[in-house]
Amino acid sequence: MTILPKEKTNISVDSLETISNTDLADLCYNTEQAIKAGGGFGWITVPPREVLKKYWNGMLLVNTNTLIVGRLNGDIAGSLQLYFYPPNNEAQKTIAKIQSHFVVPWARGYGLAKTMIDYAIVKSKENNKQSIQLDIRETQTAAIKLFESKGFIKWGENPAYAFVNGNSIKGYYYYKNI
Repeated sequence: MTILPKEKTNISVDSLETISNTDLADLCYNTEQAIKAGGGFGWITVPPREVLKKYWNGMLLVNTNTLIVGRLNGDIAGSLQLYFYPPNNEAQKTIAKIQSHFVVPWARGYGLAKTMIDYAIVKSKENNKQSIQLDIRETQTAAIKLFESKGFIKWGENPAYAFVNGNSIKGYYYYKNI
């Protein structure tokens, strides 16, 4: 593990319209690391690399998705998937949804996760959204604290949100009006 002095780090966040081979490799590797650390995506075990490549390339094919990446010194170290409901869904046209959000273990503690959330809020406002919603497993305690610190409000629970190794995991639902 490489530990970078915080004063020598460069954090940036942007949206990807296309994925370069380098960015795809970073996304796949970092997804593997996030899954191993229990970081969600719905995967419990790391899928084959080809599955991850298809996942990330497919992410950009859906025009309602926005892939936000966080970079630490130029390398992708996290991502946030922002979903906008399609135009035919008039009842939810002003709602954005965070579907997945992670920072790899080696890049935590630099403010990258917060910066990606702030960027998602800006992108949502630019697209005339009034609210952002998300759901999360109860086991993601650091992420829950982060979203709550950013003003997200828990409005509900699902006692059978996910099943991991035969155990039922509770899920929480959050929103933030912007």
